[in-house]
Amino acid sequence: MIAAIILAAGRGARFSADGRNKLLEDFGGSPLLRRAVDAALGSRAGETIVVTGWDHERVSAALAGRSVTLVHNLDHAEGMASTLRVGIAQARDAQGALILLGDMPNVSSAVLDLLIGTFEETHAPAVVPLRGGRRGNPVLVGRALFPRILELRGDIGARALLRATPDVVEVEADGDGVILDVDTPDDLDALRRGERASSDPIGSEKI
Repeated sequence: MIAAIILAAGRGARFSADGRNKLLEDFGGSPLLRRAVDAALGSRAGETIVVTGWDHERVSAALAGRSVTLVHNLDHAEGMASTLRVGIAQARDAQGALILLGDMPNVSSAVLDLLIGTFEETHAPAVVPLRGGRRGNPVLVGRALFPRILELRGDIGARALLRATPDVVEVEADGDGVILDVDTPDDLDALRRGERASSDPIGSEKI
């Protein structure tokens, strides 16, 4: 079983200084976060876990009616590593975990299934998507890497761990969804218009 873990705990300080939560901003008629959640629910992932943190009550309410497991990260202020640890601990019975960012609305179920299928075929320790020669997100990490992810600390993801892991498989993804995220209001406006986000055009390898 592959679990989908969606990281939705961060404050997103670059998006707003007045407390606006980018994950709850409108995108196509629903909160931005729902795009990642619905992609996971529409994929072959056996379970979808959403890790909340800052603004967790409103984030949880925005997902009412979705078949997800909500887990609150009390230590979210420590950074991304703590949110990853909470998600991996919740998925402890899975053979692998798709790690998604809640602010990447153009990642499709098809891309998630591509990663799952590649993982099943290759038995690699991890599978990462490529777009234009760059690694992007989400990534699929196998169970063998779970203990090392649980050791991560600080405001970092698993990028360095994946770079240091032999035999990680890279697979080309269709479209720019795996490299485009929302860091600023301008990014969100650009994605709404179907354009490349401007502030961080290489929104890749953040996990």
